[in-house]
Amino acid sequence: MDHLFAPPLDPEGVGPAAVAPYALRKVEASLLARGIEDVVVVDPQNLSRVVGPDTKVLGLTAHDPLGLSPVSTKLTMLFGGGPCWNAVYFEELGQQIRALRRRHRFAVIAGGPGIWQMSYERPPWVDLVYMGEAERDFPRLVQEALRGAFLPPVVQGRPPTLEEIPPIVHPSRMGEVQITRGCPRGCEFCSITPERYRTVPWSQIEQEIRVNQRAGEFNVELITDDVLLYGAQKLRTQHKAVVGLFENLKAAGARQIGFAHISAPAVRESPETVRQMGDIAGWPQSRGMTPVVGLETGSVRIFKKYMPAKAYPFKPLEWPQTILEATEILNDAGIDPCYTMTIGFPDETDEDVQQTIALVQDLIDRGLRAFLFPLPVIPISTSRIRGNPMPQLERLPLKYWDLLGVCWHYDMRMARALLPSLVGRMKSSLARQTIALFVERLTEHVDRVFEEFRQTHGRSADRYRSINLAGAWGTLRSLGWLLWGIVNGRPGGSPAGPRYLTAPTS
Repeated sequence: MDHLFAPPLDPEGVGPAAVAPYALRKVEASLLARGIEDVVVVDPQNLSRVVGPDTKVLGLTAHDPLGLSPVSTKLTMLFGGGPCWNAVYFEELGQQIRALRRRHRFAVIAGGPGIWQMSYERPPWVDLVYMGEAERDFPRLVQEALRGAFLPPVVQGRPPTLEEIPPIVHPSRMGEVQITRGCPRGCEFCSITPERYRTVPWSQIEQEIRVNQRAGEFNVELITDDVLLYGAQKLRTQHKAVVGLFENLKAAGARQIGFAHISAPAVRESPETVRQMGDIAGWPQSRGMTPVVGLETGSVRIFKKYMPAKAYPFKPLEWPQTILEATEILNDAGIDPCYTMTIGFPDETDEDVQQTIALVQDLIDRGLRAFLFPLPVIPISTSRIRGNPMPQLERLPLKYWDLLGVCWHYDMRMARALLPSLVGRMKSSLARQTIALFVERLTEHVDRVFEEFRQTHGRSADRYRSINLAGAWGTLRSLGWLLWGIVNGRPGGSPAGPRYLTAPTS
């Protein structure tokens, strides 16, 4: 798994990481700005080479430390039932840190996008769980730790002003720069809701781009909860601000421009803005943009209860039409959205899910391009539904399996449609044909697996409880089982091996 999914960037490195997650670079910049100069960002593989008797504080960032994110939860429920690799990697990191603490005395502070998971279960080797944004309060806590002061087990950081947020000083991975923080839409299931909305000024964005360019990275990945919120006023898109940002990015030397999130209502409100973004960035030619977009539900009742402001400036009753119009606008701009759905609210009924199925089917029948992912509702501790139970297969509405089948069937169609662009650049015609045949068979096999989920209302997930990817032998046997199913045209029998780990999630 290390070689396939987590190869070290610099296997021989003994010092600072060449690139790092953007959030960690922000923490680093905040410490340096407060006069804490002896700061090193290091890959986990090189941790033991850097930590020593002079180390006083070890900070770590975590995206999905216990495997409780919506994607991880969904896949572990369907395939295996045990912990996902995210959680296993984090446990291995914990073992490494515990061993280092036995030799050296230092405090451990954990934060990051997935730190909410540790508010449910704080590992004993973590002294302080830091929730929220770092710039305002985190440096003070580090200074206290350096003095040997007592650290509280959990701290909620206060949101900083724009003036309190310093630019990064060392390169981020994939040329990441942040253009907005927070989201004012207020969805009850979202962890971003408590964060104050802010737009980062161009001067700081340009400064961070230059940091990455000096390291040889000329692509720019925009970190934002909605790219159309850049410069927004009261949730209304400011066309000049967004288009001006993209023009500035190109003028600054950005070769490719990507972004993580966009919202359907803003797209519907500002189709010309989206079109000009696509023209400037060249997305219609590359067909490479697949941002995450919240479709959430087709049920107006569920929508009104849990996310009433998400449709603004439109009304909740217009949500299905907003999704359909936004998808068409995005497709015209060369964007194929990855639509996520939140399924499994305690009061959600089969009728609610059927309305979501109807919306998805309407999107498919219109020939629109999108990837569709129905995910379970997670009670994130920083959201307003933190008191809800964790999702379980037996508690999901029965119609969920129909929705899952429709979505994955279309996802496989989308994957096959993109296949020519994926293999078209390969020089060997034999290699192209071989890869194309394998992908075709693989997508057909995955399609059959999810059809079986639909027909059995999830009971066929039991056959995957024994998947074992913990070692080379288990992985080979599981791959053999998968290939057997591909060749024979059906899911096949239960793979050999004890119940253990599910595949990693991205």
